[in-house]
This record gives sequence, structure tokens and C-alpha cells, in this order.
Amino acid sequence: MENRIERHNMHSKNLLKPDQPSVDSQLENGCYARLCKQLAEATRLIRHMRGEDLQGLTVEELRQLEKILESGCCRVRQRKSEQIMEEISNLQKRGVQLMEENTRLRHQMTELSRMGKQAVVDLENPFNEDGLSSESVVTLTPGENDDTSVTSLKLG
Repeated sequence: MENRIERHNMHSKNLLKPDQPSVDSQLENGCYARLCKQLAEATRLIRHMRGEDLQGLTVEELRQLEKILESGCCRVRQRKSEQIMEEISNLQKRGVQLMEENTRLRHQMTELSRMGKQAVVDLENPFNEDGLSSESVVTLTPGENDDTSVTSLKLG
């Protein structure tokens, strides 16, 4: 029992001494030191990849750095190509949509010219599917044939 009391008293005295760091603070200091070292290494690697601080590198280290940079460039080029192909595909789809819209509008124009009347296109709802204003008035003056008719278009 006395041994236990002595150990307890020693332990409580050790807790009060500021000159001896606790186990937790030692672990934190170790983690901090390790993280500082990792940060310094990562910073050094980034500087090397940017082409800075290359003086101290050996030929083999420069070759390894060159391989890393080449593989990175290949990945960048591949991603760039993918994005360009996606953009081309989207533009082609948009082109097809515009051609279909153009065909539809031509068909409407020929129908209106056959009727020989003034047409007012959806004045109550001035926005079409794309969110653009479609408030317009098309006036057709019928001629002898479709090529000679006068067409005016007023966009609002």
C-alpha cells in the first residue's frame, strides 16, 4: 500500500514539474517535426518541377525529374485532347440543332408566304425555348412567285 501511495505522490509531483514534457506533447512535437519535414520535401519537389533550384541535383535525379515531368505533360495533353473533343462534339450537336431550327423556320416562312398574310409570332410569350426573345413580326407581301415576295422581319 505504501508503494502505491509513493508512486501516486511521485506521479503527481512529476505532473507539476514544467521542465519534463508530457507524453502527449512529445507525440505532438514528433508529429509536428514529421509534418514540417514532409512540407519541406514537397516544397523542394515543387520548386524542382518548376525548374528552380536545380543546381544541386545529380544527373540521375535530373533524369527522374524529367520522366516525372514528361508523364505529367502526357496526362495534361490527354486531358486537353479530351476536352477539345467534347467541345467539338457539343458544337456539332448545336450545329445540327441550328440546322433543324433553320429548316423548321424556312418551312414556316414558306407556309406563311403561301397564305399571304401578316403573321405575329407569339407576342404573349416573348421567350422561346432557348430563353431568347422571339417577339417578332413577319410581314409578307405576296408576289407572283415566292422568289419575288418582299419579306421584312422586325425583332423586338
